[in-house]
Amino acid sequence: MRVALFVTCVNDTLFPDTGRAVVTLLRRLGVDVDFPQGQACCGQMHLNTGYRPEATRLAERYAEVFAGYDAVVTPSGSCAAMIREHHESGASERTYDLSEFLVDVLGVTDVGAYFPHRVTYHPTCHSLRILQLGDRPRRLLESVRGLELTPLPGAEECCGFGGTFAVKNPDISAAMCGDKVRNIASTGAEVVCAADNSCLMHIGGTLSRQKLGVRAVHLAEILATTEAGR
Repeated sequence: MRVALFVTCVNDTLFPDTGRAVVTLLRRLGVDVDFPQGQACCGQMHLNTGYRPEATRLAERYAEVFAGYDAVVTPSGSCAAMIREHHESGASERTYDLSEFLVDVLGVTDVGAYFPHRVTYHPTCHSLRILQLGDRPRRLLESVRGLELTPLPGAEECCGFGGTFAVKNPDISAAMCGDKVRNIASTGAEVVCAADNSCLMHIGGTLSRQKLGVRAVHLAEILATTEAGR
């Protein structure tokens, strides 16, 4: 099976360790992952802001870059949702969020991870409502040795990021994130996990400013951690 990594703009620019974690994890599971050159933005920001022609050109580029692969894996539920919902190509049909690929394609939930921390999981809006990831991320986390998974009150409520929403409506966005962070703090978790670094960036910024001592960590980075590499 030919598998490619679509790293996404946010990860490539701000969170490269997440992309590396995906490659480390998949290779540990026996999957050889390519990183094709020429990949760019999925076009989500453009489409959400009304720049449809620009979004279409980016969708065409995505189809060209990832043509010929059996599966494209991305550590972003938001970008995976954009590609599956709005791109029109065979590549879009073969694009998977990381948890989907692990559970549905590889058929695994125990990936050999070790992460001895108390963790709470935030199911981001696109992952929850568009991709309908359901309990896949939770099943993966529950199989991590040493990890204590604690429920998040109001888990299905938006964190307030929403891409350009946070820019256009900063006060509302900040208030929503404040609610999310209070719920995270109430769990006593050391780490909040999600499948989207864009949302984790928003949540993590508020956690840091409030000095709550809770880290925001992407699902891929938890799953890539082993006892030998701690």
